[in-house]
Amino acid sequence: MRSMVEGPRRRRGIFFTKNRRFASPLHHPGSSPGRSPSPANAGEEFPSDEPISPPVAAPLYTRDILRLAASIPHLGLLDDGEGRSERASAVCGSRVIVTLRVDAAGRVIALGQEVRACALGQASAALMGKAVIGRNGAQIAAARDALGDYLEGRRDDAGDWPALGELAAARAYPARHPSIMLPFEAAAEAVERAAALVKAR
Repeated sequence: MRSMVEGPRRRRGIFFTKNRRFASPLHHPGSSPGRSPSPANAGEEFPSDEPISPPVAAPLYTRDILRLAASIPHLGLLDDGEGRSERASAVCGSRVIVTLRVDAAGRVIALGQEVRACALGQASAALMGKAVIGRNGAQIAAARDALGDYLEGRRDDAGDWPALGELAAARAYPARHPSIMLPFEAAAEAVERAAALVKAR
C-alpha cells in the first residue's frame, strides 16, 4: 500500500510539490550538474555554465622574439676558449654556457655558446651574440645591469646594447626574467675570467 506521507514527486524532469512545480536542474540546459532547486531560486532562470573569458594579455612570444630565437649566432662551444661560464635558472631550468676569447685589451674576439632555454632565453642569447664581438668586460656588465633594471621596471629604456627593447613584452612576466638574463650574466662572467687569464700571461 502506498504511504500516506510522500515527498515531492518527480516526472520527466519536473518537480511537483503541493502547490507549485518547477524545472529540474538536471534537465535545464543552463543548469549546473547536481544543483537542487530551492524556494529562493524556484521559477528563476538558472545561470549559464559558459566560462567567463579572462582579459586577453599582450602576446609574450612576439614575431620579433621568435625570429631572434631562430637566429642565435655563434652556436657551439670554443675548444680554445679562455673564459667559460655556465648559468642556469632554478625557476624554469634554462641553461646557457658561454665560451670566449679576448685580445690583450680584454675585448671579445671569439664567442661560442650553448643555449638550452625557452624562446625568450634564446632571443636574449641572439641579442647578446650579435653584438658582443669587440666589447670589453665593462660594456658587457653594463648591458647586463641595464637589462635587469629594464625588465624589473627600474628604468624605462634597455640601455645602449642594440635591440634589447625587443624584449619589452617580457617585462610583465617576472618568472621569465631569469631565463632572459642568463646569456648576459654568462658572457659578463666569462669575459672577466678570460681577461684575468690574458693579463696573467
